[in-house]
Amino acid sequence: MTSGGKMNPAYSTSKIYMIISLAFFSLIVLPEKSFAEFDQKPVLKIDSDTQYNFAEYYFSNKEYFRAIGEYKRFIYFFPEDAMAPLAAYKIGESYFKSRRFREAVISFKTIINQYADTELLVKSYFMISECLVLLDEYGPAISNLHNLILITDDVQTKDEAFYKIGWIYLEIEAWENAKLYFSKISRQNSHKYSLKKLSDELNSEATIPKKNPKLAGILSIIPGAGFLYCERYQDALIAFLLNGAIICAAYEAFDNDNAALGGIIAFVGTGFYAGNIYGSVSSAHKYNKNKKKRFIEKLKENTKIRFSADYNNTGVLISFNYLF
Repeated sequence: MTSGGKMNPAYSTSKIYMIISLAFFSLIVLPEKSFAEFDQKPVLKIDSDTQYNFAEYYFSNKEYFRAIGEYKRFIYFFPEDAMAPLAAYKIGESYFKSRRFREAVISFKTIINQYADTELLVKSYFMISECLVLLDEYGPAISNLHNLILITDDVQTKDEAFYKIGWIYLEIEAWENAKLYFSKISRQNSHKYSLKKLSDELNSEATIPKKNPKLAGILSIIPGAGFLYCERYQDALIAFLLNGAIICAAYEAFDNDNAALGGIIAFVGTGFYAGNIYGSVSSAHKYNKNKKKRFIEKLKENTKIRFSADYNNTGVLISFNYLF
């Protein structure tokens, strides 16, 4: 200020500059900070229990593809969690239940390699064999169970493996091999697997009705006789009438000196006659296959034990089903 009460120009300019600087700083720096704080969004945090339960929700609702994704996410974010091995097993189980057996085998093999120190190892071996059987790969299924038998000292596990191998041999109608593996089951578990009843049923295998394919072919020299032998009565009647009609037509043509027509009818008739022989032989094989299939189905209904996993814990729930 001057002595006359007027403001010093230099002082006024300096004060105005300071005010402008403060205003500029408040507009540029401070709002930037406040805007940054305003833009921050809340972060959703999921713990291991929530993630696992979410995967279980999809699994229990049979949405297996989504369940697989959530189990994999659980393992990725919580690899050291105690539930990680079971989550890996449930991935394999989800593939199995969605009938993607090849992917299931890969998943269960992963468990064997990564979680060999858990009891899921044994369950994974059994599941691999079950998948391979459903893929009609019986040899690898048996080899897989042999590998399990070699690495375990547990009698219960060995006996279950022997039992399953026996049933695989039954599926391919290798009766003697099936009997051999059932006989390997320990005496202490003989009642558990109903071995006496199973043995009695297997001994009745010799009584399964059979048809001789060669005999069916010989009998079919008379059209329809082969089908009649194989108990296909409708086919027998059709074959007899059709071939008989063709033979009569050819005879009439030749008898009326119409060799060309007779030759054509005879040529066509030869095909039907050959089909009658082939069909009879094939019918004998089908008859035998169906009888064996029914025998195995009856055997399963009467004696087979069904194993099922209890996923609420790490043990195995075994349900015994006998029909007397």
